[in-house]
Amino acid sequence: MSIEQLESIAQAMVAPGKGIIAIDESNNTIKKRFDAVGIPNSEEHRRAYRELLLAAPALSDHISGAILYDETIRQSSRAGKPFTQLMRESGIIPGIKVDKGPQPLAGFPGELVTEGLDGLRERLTDYVRLGAQFAKWRAVITIGEDMPSSTCIEANCHALARYAALCQEAGLVPIVEPEVLMDGDHDIGICYEVTEATLRSLFASLYEHNVMLEGTILKASMVIAGKDCDEQADVEEVAEATVRCLKATVPAALPGIVFLSGGQSDEMATAHLNAMNQVGPHPWPLSFSYGRAMQQAALKLWAQDMAGNYVKAQQIVAQRARENGLAALGQWRPAA
Repeated sequence: MSIEQLESIAQAMVAPGKGIIAIDESNNTIKKRFDAVGIPNSEEHRRAYRELLLAAPALSDHISGAILYDETIRQSSRAGKPFTQLMRESGIIPGIKVDKGPQPLAGFPGELVTEGLDGLRERLTDYVRLGAQFAKWRAVITIGEDMPSSTCIEANCHALARYAALCQEAGLVPIVEPEVLMDGDHDIGICYEVTEATLRSLFASLYEHNVMLEGTILKASMVIAGKDCDEQADVEEVAEATVRCLKATVPAALPGIVFLSGGQSDEMATAHLNAMNQVGPHPWPLSFSYGRAMQQAALKLWAQDMAGNYVKAQQIVAQRARENGLAALGQWRPAA
């Protein structure tokens, strides 16, 4: 696939007023979500839940793409239509999570490095055959005492760059996601420093691996205090710090940036995104790639009555998409 085609897909992923829904939870992670609301973690329940999300009416008005899990990209709707076909017909770009998750970084207690490069070229070819047009790889950066180390940052950014190069070779747009975790009691200043160092390392690695930025999307964490910090920054301060950090580190050639919610409440994730877009214009579109912040309320309602609340749960998903779509334009207003 040519760079022009990759660039076209990347631009469609961050089209004005649209973002990405992340439904790429592993079976272990979705089990935790299901356990919390009393849903048995069967393959059929996982399939039915993903269909509820993907088939929500008018979802594509504000959702450009969806990140799927390996199991999900191989599944079909209740009527027998492959999910990737269902998505394409409704104007949603299929994506796939391809990393194998974070593992302990040898020699650096408490730090993690994401694995999954072995056999990735072959897996990407398979995902393209199944209909994927973009992929995602998540790295995890932990803030703590003497953490993160430069070794941890560089190891994760090196893996992100190798993954991104393989994606573009296969004709997929890579989403690179270096998540700086909210876990801890660090303040917003520490988060800024770590996020800045991580992004500088990431784009240096992407450059070294000849990754074409015009066909790449950054999935970023916001510059925000640790969830155990006594002093939490307000919405405007988070927005200002995040935008300042991005402008200092992210090349303007990038087609767009989408944010992860990272454990924030639904409304707070929307409010932060909205505030960032209200202080624009920026060199790139700022949008969303939310998981829990898109799904949580719908999942709770569906769990209470899977048949009776199916349509209502879909309406909640569509409404969350609409609110975040407005925030991607800086036009969201909180409910009175």
